[in-house]
Amino acid sequence: MKNIPDVKLGMIAVSRDCFIVSLSRNRRKAFASQIRAKGIEIYESDIVVENEKDALKAVDDVSNVGCNALIVFLGNFGPETPETLIAKHFDGPVMYVAAAEETGENLINGRGDAYCGMLNCSYNLGLRKLKAYIPEYPVGSAEELANMALDFVPLARAIIGLKGLKIITFGPRPQDFFACNAPIKALYDIGVEVEENSELDLLVSFKEHEGDKRIEDVVKDMAAELGIKGNTYPELLPKLAQFELTLLDWAENHKGERKYVAFADKCWPAFPSQFGFEPCYVNSRLASRGIPVACEVDIYGALSEYIGACITGSPVTLLDINNTVPADIYDEGIKGKFPYKLTDTFMGFHCGNTPFCCLCDGALNYQIIQNRLLENGGEPDITRGTLEGDIKPGDITFFRLQTTPDTKLQAYIAEGEVLPVSTKSFGGIGIFAIKEMGRFYRHVLIRKRYPHHGAVAFKHCGATLWALFDYLGISDVAYNRKEGDLYPGENPFVR
Repeated sequence: MKNIPDVKLGMIAVSRDCFIVSLSRNRRKAFASQIRAKGIEIYESDIVVENEKDALKAVDDVSNVGCNALIVFLGNFGPETPETLIAKHFDGPVMYVAAAEETGENLINGRGDAYCGMLNCSYNLGLRKLKAYIPEYPVGSAEELANMALDFVPLARAIIGLKGLKIITFGPRPQDFFACNAPIKALYDIGVEVEENSELDLLVSFKEHEGDKRIEDVVKDMAAELGIKGNTYPELLPKLAQFELTLLDWAENHKGERKYVAFADKCWPAFPSQFGFEPCYVNSRLASRGIPVACEVDIYGALSEYIGACITGSPVTLLDINNTVPADIYDEGIKGKFPYKLTDTFMGFHCGNTPFCCLCDGALNYQIIQNRLLENGGEPDITRGTLEGDIKPGDITFFRLQTTPDTKLQAYIAEGEVLPVSTKSFGGIGIFAIKEMGRFYRHVLIRKRYPHHGAVAFKHCGATLWALFDYLGISDVAYNRKEGDLYPGENPFVR
């Protein structure tokens, strides 16, 4: 995936000047060795920070070799001012962790007191209003700390990605889709840029790509991905390829001083009649490369998708929280086979934007709803271009970062799974199961006025999402609570 950052990790050890400096140095080496054993490259600065000048030198050292994420390691108590100045001067996400004591046989010259030092470090970071990531329990052995570093990498990738992201839109949103309203101030608050364009801008650019010499190669790539079974409209592929090149060129020519892009495009009702197809398959292909293309000009949907791509390093999708699972499908395929109530399940659906690799037997199709509207239910032509199939079963995280109308950011996270049960329906669709979904639906999604779109990451990554939202300063992060754990405002007398 070329549209998400590569994390180059660095490490700086710190030492209180009244402690033995070799304690931090030796513990740093052991820590870094464990990180490398887990397959992560890391640059160790030889400078052990004991004072403010050391801090500046160490930051220059890791920056000069290209590090864009940093671990500050308290090998002993640590100097609270110099160690926090590292976060001030380093241009990238910083994690602070501390060494546990190694043995009861060496608690005179070998005691580091880093457990105490982390308290002073955190206090000083707060006084200076500096952002940093501190794990849930930030003290441990070299191996335990290496696992924390492993968790830090996807978090750092998302932080770096957001700092370099521009969301490009083609709109405005469709009528009656107020759910896709997107006040942009909150985007600026977290460092994301926005470029808003008209559908006409996109149409002009699309026409300019007619006859592009690259179309043939893109068509071949599409045909290879779809296979014989999935390539149901081979004559449509040149138009789709032309549109794909249009978006990719627009991204390259318009990202400006930013490194990464995501799109939020208006895909109906005028799009099919003017472009001659539905854009869903192209959207799915870009999503598979880490370039989300959110439907219906859903800017915060695109933002959420991009966050998921950075955290997982894998394709994501955006789906409607769409319909209930019929009782007969539940009774036949779920009840007694999986540990879920009917109200724990729902169907996540969209017209056809989910990447091919995430579908069972994906194939090009047409948008049934738009076909009824635009072609009177007749032989499909301009409504072709969706990618349809049941979504592959497996772990998922359903989540969204969203602004309220008064531009306050809020988020939700819910881990669950896609069940291996046929949906018997159309579009890119799956049967999702999330514990206590019914209550979550009512007391988070409805009560907090969330829109109908949710981002889907195809693994459990709730812990990293939670850490990211906390890092971004989002205080309202909801999740699916267990039975008996009531939401604010939930009626305690309902049985």
